Amino acid sequence: MAAGEFSRLLVSHWRELHEKLRTQDEEIIIDGRSLSLAAVIACARYGQDAAIGEETLETVRRYTEKIYGELRDGEVMSGRHTSWGSSAAVRTSAIEHLQRGMIRHLHYGVLSGETDFDISHAARAFSSAIPLSDPVETTSMPESWVRATVLIRANTLAYATAGVRPLLLERLTQLLNLDIVPRVPLRGSISAAGDLSPLSYIGGVLQGKPAVQAWIGDRIQGGRKLVPGDEALNYAEIEATEIRAKEGLAIIAGTASSAAVACLALHEAICLAAVSQVLTAMSAEALCASDMSFNPLFSELRPHPGQTECAKNVWCFIQGSKLVMENAGSDEFMDRADRYAIRTAPQWIGPILEDLQLAHSQISVEINSATDNPLINEAGRMLHGGNFQAKAVASAMEKVRQGCQSLGQMLFAQCTELINPASNKGLAPNLVVDEPSQSGIFKGTDILIAALQSELGFLSNPVSSHAQFAEMGYQAVNSLALVSGRYTLTAIDVLTQLAAAHLVALCQALDLRALHIQFLYALAPKFKLLTRRCLAECNEAMTPGGEGGGSEIAYDLWVHLSEQINRTTHLDSSARFASAMDYLQTLMLRAVPPTQQSLEAVLHWTNDCVNEATQTYQAVRTRYLSTPDATPVLGKATKKMYLYVRRTLEIPFFGEDYLQKAEWDDGTSHTAKYKYRSMGAMISAVYEAMRNGALYSAVVDCFEQV
Repeated sequence: MAAGEFSRLLVSHWRELHEKLRTQDEEIIIDGRSLSLAAVIACARYGQDAAIGEETLETVRRYTEKIYGELRDGEVMSGRHTSWGSSAAVRTSAIEHLQRGMIRHLHYGVLSGETDFDISHAARAFSSAIPLSDPVETTSMPESWVRATVLIRANTLAYATAGVRPLLLERLTQLLNLDIVPRVPLRGSISAAGDLSPLSYIGGVLQGKPAVQAWIGDRIQGGRKLVPGDEALNYAEIEATEIRAKEGLAIIAGTASSAAVACLALHEAICLAAVSQVLTAMSAEALCASDMSFNPLFSELRPHPGQTECAKNVWCFIQGSKLVMENAGSDEFMDRADRYAIRTAPQWIGPILEDLQLAHSQISVEINSATDNPLINEAGRMLHGGNFQAKAVASAMEKVRQGCQSLGQMLFAQCTELINPASNKGLAPNLVVDEPSQSGIFKGTDILIAALQSELGFLSNPVSSHAQFAEMGYQAVNSLALVSGRYTLTAIDVLTQLAAAHLVALCQALDLRALHIQFLYALAPKFKLLTRRCLAECNEAMTPGGEGGGSEIAYDLWVHLSEQINRTTHLDSSARFASAMDYLQTLMLRAVPPTQQSLEAVLHWTNDCVNEATQTYQAVRTRYLSTPDATPVLGKATKKMYLYVRRTLEIPFFGEDYLQKAEWDDGTSHTAKYKYRSMGAMISAVYEAMRNGALYSAVVDCFEQV
């Protein structure tokens, strides 16, 4: 089965990233045209080095000489002889002074914590106030954002049209390779004339200013610390850069910060869209859904590319499952129709896949484009335009963030359907393996995902529609791309937590299904034997010496018993089996002669079956809890994810007994076996495996087999 466009994008992106991480000694080559999303992630998240291509350096060097020559001839350029923006009419001959001033004037961001601010004026009671939040994290961009920004800025300045010296490009790569990461304010950019203020702080560190800060230090040995910009350059033995001619404007007027955050968000969103398809396949199995919803005919008659691809993927993922129902006729299906979170999943996920592909195209173009101003054409003429307007990035981020809300809505509906006994088709309420009256282990998860999805709904609101006039109205339209990117990353974090909770719940549900199958397998011959014995006893009075038989009746009663057991999962096991047998009593009495002996035999049969079912269930439950394994009944993708959770992350199939002992385990005992001490710890482990990318490898493996 041929993979669709999204699957090809996912797999190729992940293979490239994996290859870059495998060959860490190879540098990312910057040439202005071939930077990939995988390369940005490898540099920003995993510390891969970068280098300017030799041919690129030579081209930039050649054009730089030309622009510097024209500078001497008096060419007029916004931000060079003149000021910039709303002050462009103000002219000056102090060209380099103006360029440095641009960077200086944009150091307006709010940065708190680890500063040398004098707070001696504050009364002692106020100066010792406990912070509302971590001061550094609240006001600063994470280092991964800044590393991505530096890489993308170097790539977008690697055009001859930028008019910067090769030295500037080399200094930017030195910051990356020596892991000197400027401290950049989290807020303050409207992404119109580029991300002016964030980029100015990178320029300030390049200049070696004590007024700005940077992170230095080994990430493993000794940790990281913030130091002034001049100290950071001295630490790395990097010479301070003297800003010349157009270079101040070149550094600040670009979309690198917006594009950097967009790259990080898009990478996660692509992975989460893949996870959502796998979780949908797992949900179809856990809910014993029909495979009919993923039949190719639906997409053939409504050929939206995303819908078609999602249906093919899920169809392939569930192959081999013994839990998914194969429906041959519509009557049977309508009697047990799947809810829309499963039934319309291809139609729901499909448009999101198409949006992500468009967003990927937009961001790929952006990070390989010249986004500064002015640009220099082949004739050496200055062209003043608006490539620094980051609307394309904002457009991509709005789509991604709204896609996160839609994926979250689907996963939320699937997970609540699993937890609710009114909709989960025979699973215990709150996915308990214990008696329902004594446990509610996934009740909290139900609350958690409601809170997360509510937040996703709020975050899905558009950002770019809230733009305000800026710089005396000169920037009357502005994209707010960086703001949109920030909120998109927040939405992605929330969606990741929701997906992690859903995955833990799914594995619990799948184990409950496997446990139930084993219970039925163990009970069936015992029940049929007791039933045939009862029938023989009842018929003996009518036909002495008869063989009895009753296999067909025993089978029919077994089918009814299985159905009744599935319908009464809200009851404790003894009451559940008693209720089911009460229902069967009437059916049994219709099948035996109407005598006092038959009545007594049926009553004994009822009690015997209740006792046998209770004992068998307790024995099977105890055995399964000690060595849970649902893999024999699972489809291809579900089996892979189940094994990842159970064996790689070692998250157990658990009940109240595990949690009661685990929460008091301090880890000092030689017999300690509780890796996770709470439900939250289990969900957190899955969350961390998604955030660091490890779990996504298992997901991508599922797509490579489509």
